[in-house]
Amino acid sequence: MEIEIQVISQETIKPFSPTPQSLRKYQLSFLDQIAPPVFMHLVYFYEADAKFSNPAKSNHLKKSLSQVLSKFYPLAGRLVDDLYVDCNDEGVPYVEAIANCSLSQVIKNPVVKNMDKFLPCKVDDVVQNLCMAVQVTYFQCGGTAIGLVISHKIADGSSFFLVANSWAAVARNGNFDDDVSGPKFEGAKIFTPQDPAGFKPSTGIVMKEELVTKIFTFPASKISDLQERYSGGASEFLQQRRPTRVEALSAFMWTRFVSAMEMNKADPNKIYTVLHAVNLRTRMDPPLSEYHFGNIYWLAKAMPTVGADGGSELFQKLRKAIRGVNGEYVAQLQQGNEHLNFLKERMAQANKGQLVTFNFTSWCGFPLYEAGDIYRHGVQESCSSYGYCDGGWNRGTD
Repeated sequence: MEIEIQVISQETIKPFSPTPQSLRKYQLSFLDQIAPPVFMHLVYFYEADAKFSNPAKSNHLKKSLSQVLSKFYPLAGRLVDDLYVDCNDEGVPYVEAIANCSLSQVIKNPVVKNMDKFLPCKVDDVVQNLCMAVQVTYFQCGGTAIGLVISHKIADGSSFFLVANSWAAVARNGNFDDDVSGPKFEGAKIFTPQDPAGFKPSTGIVMKEELVTKIFTFPASKISDLQERYSGGASEFLQQRRPTRVEALSAFMWTRFVSAMEMNKADPNKIYTVLHAVNLRTRMDPPLSEYHFGNIYWLAKAMPTVGADGGSELFQKLRKAIRGVNGEYVAQLQQGNEHLNFLKERMAQANKGQLVTFNFTSWCGFPLYEAGDIYRHGVQESCSSYGYCDGGWNRGTD
């Protein structure tokens, strides 16, 4: 069945309280400046609740979103180049739509390409310099989908979920009370902005017409087998803790990539790199809290050897790279200039076609389901065209 979405209303939600003039300019940090100009995105699905009509849901969501925007005021502003957000309270685009199907038809046999239909805009549609947008879709059965996008230029995964879960908490409680901690906008103080001249962050989305996105489900038993396999060839130091699920799957996916590309040996003209996103908040000295808003992550880099026993070798290199992102490393990163020069060099290599990059991001550890009881009937979350998150902690990884 072809899923069709019909937009029934469009409006803009503004902060409940106006942003003070003293906070009008939200400076981007160095890590914000180099973040890709794309939208992070997630779709929350909720079962029907007879106590809430669609108009009641609509009013409830819009009121609570307005309250949240008073705390997360940059989200209601507009990005200005790679420099700052004009916190002008212009507001967040809010779309309401109806679907020609039931909720179960979408989530029981998910088709990845259909998930984009529940988002208010395309992932790489940044022409309006928006910081956030929302789409609420009502199903024939009474269920609801809430599609949320937030610009990666101002937020990483941790900040994304801070916004989503704060909105859910306000929706549950009726107001932004003491149970909801406010965000800390200190990114530019921690990672001083740099002159980005000569560096233009890539969306990472190229040749979109040729992209294929699929869902692969790994049973927990198979992941455990991979963990055992890759721990066998590790050094005594690394064997103190066997590969995590994420490390094991990352190593396995790399070996499948090498096999699919028939790369029996490395091309001397290519630079092979595997990147893994690392949250810096807990690695700083002193550590930052989860309420520090912005891009506060880095990409740990491993250089795998093509043609070797790629899985075990990559696991070892990845673990060393991730462990290497420590307080001392972050202190160097805070200097900014050296890392910006490195990124410019890498951008030049990418433009010449010299880079072969495999980028991993794990959602393990993120508070995915805290927003699940906005109506106390949360069902599933989907990260649209990038994956689908099932609810079982021990049932496997998608």
